[in-house]
Amino acid sequence: MMKVEYKLVAQTPPPSFKRFLKRTFSLDLLKGLKLTLFELFKPSTIVTIKYPLEKIPLSPRYRAVHNLMRLLESGNERCIGCGLCEKICVSNCIKIDTKYGIDGRKNIESYSINFGRCIYCGLCAEVCPELAIVHGNRYENASEQRAHFKLKDDLLVSFALAKKGQIDEYSGYGSLSPNADNNIKPTPLSNDETSKKVDSEKVG
Repeated sequence: MMKVEYKLVAQTPPPSFKRFLKRTFSLDLLKGLKLTLFELFKPSTIVTIKYPLEKIPLSPRYRAVHNLMRLLESGNERCIGCGLCEKICVSNCIKIDTKYGIDGRKNIESYSINFGRCIYCGLCAEVCPELAIVHGNRYENASEQRAHFKLKDDLLVSFALAKKGQIDEYSGYGSLSPNADNNIKPTPLSNDETSKKVDSEKVG
């Protein structure tokens, strides 16, 4: 049988009564109260707002409920039915049905997003080649019924506003950056005079 050795551990001495008297009756307590009252009535430290009457401004990169955009000139829908948003969705919450029309172009029969499954990753907005789907600033999407989850008509920007020219290019998540033109690399073309000149310099 193994022999167990025991050690005596000294008890931690309780806080001294002298320190208790010092902290209770000295100016430390008054200093703390003074700081609390100063921060309480300081106008710049008011952080609460009167929600829902007041709302804090959101960051342009905030990813809230999606919007389906229209063309600024004609008001037509931007979505061309390529289905990239549906394919890249990691939570499988986007469903799009398309049908070829008489003119050979795809028509969007239905478009729905299940916000009960959406994780707002933003991949659908990033992959869209037409900037048709973006993240808006509507973050109040709580619902008690599945029927409240958005369909295409709820996501699409108003046609009346588009015809009046009251829709601006979206500047939030999913939109182009202000310096997007500078980030585009020119495509080397065989008929381009600049490319020929560069190629001739390399050969020479």
